[in-house]
Amino acid sequence: MITNFHSNKVYLSKGMFSESYATATGHLLSALRKNKIEWGFLPDTSSPFHIWARDYMPVQVTENKFVRFNYDPDYLKDDPEYKPDTSAILSDLGMEIIDSDIIIDGGNVISCGDKVIMTDKIFRENPHYDRTMLIDNLSQLLEVELVLIPEDKYDDYGHADGMVRYMGGNKVLLNNYCDFDKSLRKRLLAVLKTHFDITELHYDGYTDWSWAYLNFLHVGQHIFVPMLEDKFADTAFHQIAEAYPQCECHPVWDYDNVVREGGALNCSTWNITTNLPE
Repeated sequence: MITNFHSNKVYLSKGMFSESYATATGHLLSALRKNKIEWGFLPDTSSPFHIWARDYMPVQVTENKFVRFNYDPDYLKDDPEYKPDTSAILSDLGMEIIDSDIIIDGGNVISCGDKVIMTDKIFRENPHYDRTMLIDNLSQLLEVELVLIPEDKYDDYGHADGMVRYMGGNKVLLNNYCDFDKSLRKRLLAVLKTHFDITELHYDGYTDWSWAYLNFLHVGQHIFVPMLEDKFADTAFHQIAEAYPQCECHPVWDYDNVVREGGALNCSTWNITTNLPE
């Protein structure tokens, strides 16, 4: 399956240029331009409610195979304004996709090549599916082995992209649960260690934003880390850079307003590959 290491183009919603997020968006686009990374805006996304591009856009499986899951999360039951018209977006982009009725947000899909990590929230959101059938369908759609981790009960969204990220090969990077939730850490390690070698972040303290640092944007050989008004920002940046020696890490400043809305750089972008090497 396509991983972030393969990706070479980044999309953002046009809503990211609304007043609250314009400064952060300017810093991100400056960093993308500086590193010669192609980018564009998603059509039909001018609303400031439509900034979470990762969640409603399709998941790329191969260069030409995209799966659109049903973007109908429990936390948006009373907030339909956050759901853009993805059919219009995809039509304007000229994209063909495979549709699935399975309810999954893109932020809960961590591609690791021949495996995908998701939280077990998928069972709560798809009660109409037999669990075994759900896993089988997802494995077939994404052409991978599914690795299910326990969701963080303190996270309203149940996404994996603030918990663990793919490092390449057989390695993953785990959030600093060793600093604040040893019970969840133990459960995560029990699942992940049977599939991956694990590197853990460690900040020697608790921060509300630990998930946000791990929610970086990873494009090819570049990683863009949100830098927040938080005492652990520099520590997080340097540990992430150390975890990815094959990549160049870049700080993206003033992302606080975006993070306060519940997402960070991975959430507010959608990156794909437009041409795989021969």
